[in-house]
Amino acid sequence: MSVTVRAMQCAPERVFAVLANGWLYPSWVVGASRMREVDDSWPRPGSRLHHSVGSWPFVLDDETVCEEWDPPRRAVLLARGWPLGEARIVVEVRERPGGCVVRLTEDAVEGPGEAVPRVLREPLITVRNRETLRRLAFLSEGGAA
Repeated sequence: MSVTVRAMQCAPERVFAVLANGWLYPSWVVGASRMREVDDSWPRPGSRLHHSVGSWPFVLDDETVCEEWDPPRRAVLLARGWPLGEARIVVEVRERPGGCVVRLTEDAVEGPGEAVPRVLREPLITVRNRETLRRLAFLSEGGAA
């Protein structure tokens, strides 16, 4: 399980405003290349983001499902990217003086990605999620929503 943490210069509500706008998903998630559709009920649990991953011409259409939504504290997402598999992502936000701290926990939960030994899988996810949190900070601190 990879855990990545970043301090942000904004209120937790700003982070959740970005998460709540499904159309911004490829702007902060490394690997997501475009949005095809956002369920009208997003981010209610059970709702879906229909996105693509990869770069042309190697683009796969898949989806991310909201499993838990408790703003401005916690969100749990199940990201699908078959044939690679599925990953569970937990976003936890805690207020601190001058802003907040965002903790992103991710691990493969199904498919071939889960078969990769943790000692190899975890560093790759961590590097990716450092950039993911960097992008999320730019959007949240900049007031995107």
